[in-house]
Amino acid sequence: MKKSFLVIGAGSFGNSVACTLYGEGHDVMVVDKDETLIQQISSEVTDAVAADITSESCVGALGVRDFDAVVLAIGVDVQASIMAAILLIEREARYIVAKAQTDLHGKVLEKIGVNRVIYPEREMGHKIARSLIAPSIIDMIDLSNDYSVVELRARADMVGKSLQELNLRSRYGISVIALRRNNGGETNISPLAEEVVETGDIIVAIGENRGLRKLKWI
Repeated sequence: MKKSFLVIGAGSFGNSVACTLYGEGHDVMVVDKDETLIQQISSEVTDAVAADITSESCVGALGVRDFDAVVLAIGVDVQASIMAAILLIEREARYIVAKAQTDLHGKVLEKIGVNRVIYPEREMGHKIARSLIAPSIIDMIDLSNDYSVVELRARADMVGKSLQELNLRSRYGISVIALRRNNGGETNISPLAEEVVETGDIIVAIGENRGLRKLKWI
């Protein structure tokens, strides 16, 4: 289903988010006070506007309630980020995702009512560190302190064995929720126990972190 997004801040992070959303077929408006950045991204999104998002009149004119979500991607200007968040909340934005520079910045955003606070640099650092520890990992999502979803390349010792033979759930508390074949990239959701792992397959699994550690998946 096509959605509409407002991205505030056209720096590297905001640019990446906006272009990805637009590339997936959604409507994206980008706002930044830097006219040069707006000119650079204008052909890559639905609409791009040069404006000061800390201005009440500006936020009022954007119609923030009409967007499915707002991404507050302002960079190093913490004060502008907080001011913009307050104005978005006052204008009843449906859902706000905001980038935070520090823990204190993030706590303030949470206190005033931002729905989700992210730390892009920190999260990327964690992913890089994990990939160095376990090179087979393609991606990982922390569901809680105890559970994660991992996407990884099938190890050599798994190739030629069925999921039943691997017995990951009983042995490690890990469930394979998808298997993407190397030949053609077809994805098998909820694969059967009889499915045999092939060379180059991508495994998507969910499980307890202690079990993932035992397998050296994290």
